[in-house]
Amino acid sequence: MTVESLIAFNLVLMAAIASPGAALIYFIKTCVAAGRRAALATGLGLGLAAAGWTLAALLGLESLFRLFPWAYTVLKIGGALYLLYIAVQTWRQARSPLPDTARPGGRAFASGLMVNIGNPKSMLFAAAVILVVFPQGLTAPEIALIVTNHLVLEIGFYSLFAVLLSSAPARRGYLSAKPVFDRIAATLLGALGLRLLVERN
Repeated sequence: MTVESLIAFNLVLMAAIASPGAALIYFIKTCVAAGRRAALATGLGLGLAAAGWTLAALLGLESLFRLFPWAYTVLKIGGALYLLYIAVQTWRQARSPLPDTARPGGRAFASGLMVNIGNPKSMLFAAAVILVVFPQGLTAPEIALIVTNHLVLEIGFYSLFAVLLSSAPARRGYLSAKPVFDRIAATLLGALGLRLLVERN
């Protein structure tokens, strides 16, 4: 493994993290609605699950999914249903005022973890990138370095966004347009959940 391959992996990974998928949408909503502490906990959960999928890809779990497609299907359906549940709750509470207290850190962490655990496509994406970027026969220390690097990058990205988006102006802007913002977020999350359900692969 070379420094160049690790840099290439990081560039692709940063583009993937910043893409408007379920993780980023859910993180942004949590950040502006529940504050910095909940956002940091959510980002930690999202990052830990994503790094876990990279570890799974490095260990060859995608081969297991190919041997037992039902395992992949069950996990994908579970993730889709969880996204749909979040979408429905977000839509129903669009006009409700925010609670006086921010979402507890433990609950935010668990929610972030579940959002990315329920998306096995993250692992397949990681597997595809790893096959292109890294050579075969990686050693255990190299695997540990790649996974740790992934986790640090995820946490750094979400921490930066938490600081920027949990500011008073961002929160005021969210509060002024909460019904519209929440329903847009609910629609996007619901669409991603439905996409997971209907896609064959």
